Amino acid sequence: MILFKKTNDLIKHLDNQRILGKKIGFVPTMGALHEGHLSLVRLSKAATDLTICSIFVNPTQFNDPADFEKYPITTDKDIALLLTAGCDLLFLPAVSEMYPEGIMGKPEYDLGDMETLLEGKFRPGHFQGVCQVVHQLLAQVNPHDLFLGQKDYQQCMVIDRLMQQTGFKETVKLHICPTLRETDGLAMSSRNRRLNDSDRKKAASIFRTLSYLKQQLHTGSLDALLQTASDQLEQEGFRTDYLVVADAASLQPVSTWDGSQKLVALVATFLGGVRLIDNLPLN
Repeated sequence: MILFKKTNDLIKHLDNQRILGKKIGFVPTMGALHEGHLSLVRLSKAATDLTICSIFVNPTQFNDPADFEKYPITTDKDIALLLTAGCDLLFLPAVSEMYPEGIMGKPEYDLGDMETLLEGKFRPGHFQGVCQVVHQLLAQVNPHDLFLGQKDYQQCMVIDRLMQQTGFKETVKLHICPTLRETDGLAMSSRNRRLNDSDRKKAASIFRTLSYLKQQLHTGSLDALLQTASDQLEQEGFRTDYLVVADAASLQPVSTWDGSQKLVALVATFLGGVRLIDNLPLN
């Protein structure tokens, strides 16, 4: 695996690989890697000739400075994991490399309802930061294929919209890959390692609650079903930002189901001061 820290060196190398006819797959991450990330690397390796992973903890997408400071940095371990997964290239830029003129005054993107729905509502500015860094990374890597995890359901939709607005949709194929879960159902996440042993056991309740919504889904009003699911989480000690059933394409909340509309359940909740998100397609 070749490690790059400078954008110009990376671009030069990738340009040479394209001349050789290599198909490039890209897996962007913020490090603290786990099996979910590695599964994306393996999918990329199966579909392309050259797989590049980036590790960059992007400061502009943290609306809470304390959350940014607590984000786990495990670079040496991450490199070892990428080697075992057969990753070909690693891009490991510093903040000064990605934002040489500072993090203020960056371009704004038209994200429509995504700015005010769910994560957009509870983490103002978050998706603008995501778009700022992903736009740069796509321009630097210029991949043929982009691999993202479905655990960040709304973020995947935001990046798809970004790609449409910036023209990358015409040149880059977006792969949204299934969420990987622990044996008890908890979605794999870098944040899980911040949970103590007791809270880690409780965290499995998130997937059980989403599964309950899937199992009990029915036509008509969903208000009582959602209330019961919310009560389940509250009884377990969770403090919930949102638990909703939404249209799978627009993420607009759905309170009454007609039996055919495609739905997804989404949740963001705190446990022991750690914010966890998850989602589950319902039908």
